[in-house]
Amino acid sequence: MGPRHPKVPLSSVLPPLVFGTATFNYQYNKDPYELDTKGLVQKAVEFGIRAFDTSPYYGPSEEILGDALDTDFVRRYLPREEYFLITKCGRIASDEFDYSPEWVRQSIARSLQRLKSSYLDLVYCHDVEFVSEEEVLEAIIELRRIRDEEGSIRYIGISGYPLPVLCSLAHRVLKETGEPLDAVMSYSNFTVQNTLLATQGVKELKAAGVDVVPNASPLSMGLLRREGVPVGSMGNWHPSSNGLRTAVKRASDFCDRHDEKLEVVAIRFALEQWLRLGAEVGSRGDPASGVPWQRESNEQVGGTRLGVSVMGVSKLSELEKTMQVWRSILDGLENGEETARRAGRWKRDHEWSLNRQRAVQILADGIVEHLDEYVDYVWDSPPKGFVNKRARKELQPVAQDEPWLTPAASPLPDEPPLPADATLPLR
Repeated sequence: MGPRHPKVPLSSVLPPLVFGTATFNYQYNKDPYELDTKGLVQKAVEFGIRAFDTSPYYGPSEEILGDALDTDFVRRYLPREEYFLITKCGRIASDEFDYSPEWVRQSIARSLQRLKSSYLDLVYCHDVEFVSEEEVLEAIIELRRIRDEEGSIRYIGISGYPLPVLCSLAHRVLKETGEPLDAVMSYSNFTVQNTLLATQGVKELKAAGVDVVPNASPLSMGLLRREGVPVGSMGNWHPSSNGLRTAVKRASDFCDRHDEKLEVVAIRFALEQWLRLGAEVGSRGDPASGVPWQRESNEQVGGTRLGVSVMGVSKLSELEKTMQVWRSILDGLENGEETARRAGRWKRDHEWSLNRQRAVQILADGIVEHLDEYVDYVWDSPPKGFVNKRARKELQPVAQDEPWLTPAASPLPDEPPLPADATLPLR
């Protein structure tokens, strides 16, 4: 059983890079069971990743992640107390939500079973903008009861898209319960297209006592890619307008003219800038080193709080590339030159990282110019006319064969898988 009443704040222990598994579903992959998810999780563990985010809403993601963590390899090298399991409750389908205490209890019990764990490190109320504030408060109270009486939850937060809703709820939870939220996860609100989480959200959420604000979906659900929005089994589901998509295409063409890919610039920009701009609501947890089998402590990269990001990948090549970028970003932090030297890497990795940071910022400025009026543009969530089709107290089994939307995912473009013995430069 996990510890009850955590005596340390989430910001002292949550790793700054979280492996998101929203891609383990039918929207981005025709059959997620055919993915080498056990191999992906094993490689993530080798790279030092110590936090995994999922949800019952992401189709079979919880079950797949639970199986991937329940292997001899993971048990040998990563005891349960050394990694974070993060999941959500409340969202059932694209138009079904249930935040009642009865459903919260059912959802938590099912997540524990699927993830094969006796406790969950962090649980979010999922996509809170689709229900009333009163329903969210009721769910928060029940989650805290489970935390305090049963000990199967350690930390509690909310997730969603519209920043005004997230901020309003955070203030209300603090005012009406006397206890702030441990975490508020926002997605698509700190990207090269939309930085409202930094310019508006951090101040408000910090004022509401929120400890950690993870940033998810640096590619804005796949929008910020040369290929454009992903179209999978759900069809053309992305909520962005045609105008925004056209502006993104202009920005992508600009990157092409400078021999860069929009998604490469967008990922590095979001990860690197959020480490700094999200530090006030970040964490001192140990970062993933990005180097196989090399553990790294927060003290080795400066010892300060680092903004927390959630990344989503589907295959080894995507994970490899993301970890190369992450390692290079860490090289640019305080003590980066000394850390590189001690690790036996190139003594100028720190200098290279700072130069790359400047180049990415120049490109980001150009992207912003081409986005023009769509800078900081946001779409409606929920969409106009939305109706929650689930009865308030109706506890029905959830169908497992329907396709699922995945707002936290930011998959990289498809490309041929790397050979098993391929090696890549760590940059």
